[in-house]
Amino acid sequence: QVLLVESGGGLVQAGGSLRLSCGASGRTLNSYAMGWFRQAPGKEREFVAAITLSGLSTYYADSVKGRFTISRDNAKNTVYLQMNSLEPEDTAVYYCSARWGELPIATMKKLAAYDYWGQGTQVTVSS
Repeated sequence: QVLLVESGGGLVQAGGSLRLSCGASGRTLNSYAMGWFRQAPGKEREFVAAITLSGLSTYYADSVKGRFTISRDNAKNTVYLQMNSLEPEDTAVYYCSARWGELPIATMKKLAAYDYWGQGTQVTVSS
C-alpha cells in the first residue's frame, strides 16, 4: 500500500506560480511511475502530467505544456509539479498518482493506469 500526500496548493493570482509536492509513506517511489491529474468543479478528472521511473521522460497535457514541469527526487521520495503562468482555468483539485513499474505510454492519460491516488490539494487561480 502506498499512501500519497499532496501539498503546496493555495490561492494565487493569474500569472503567478505554485509548486505542488507529492510525498509517499509506506513505500519508496523509486519503483513507481508518477502522474498528476486535476479535477475542476463539475468536470471529470483529467490528465496533467506524468514522469517515468528514471525521470528522464515527461509528458504533458496540451493545456499545460510550456507552463508546468513535473519532476521527481527519488532520494527525497517526492514528486513535484511546478506550475508557472497560472490561469483561472487551472483552478482545480490536483491529485498525485502512482503506478507500479514503468509509465504506460499508450494509457498514461487514463485514470485506470494508476494504482494509487492522493487525497488532492486545492489550487485556486484568481483573475
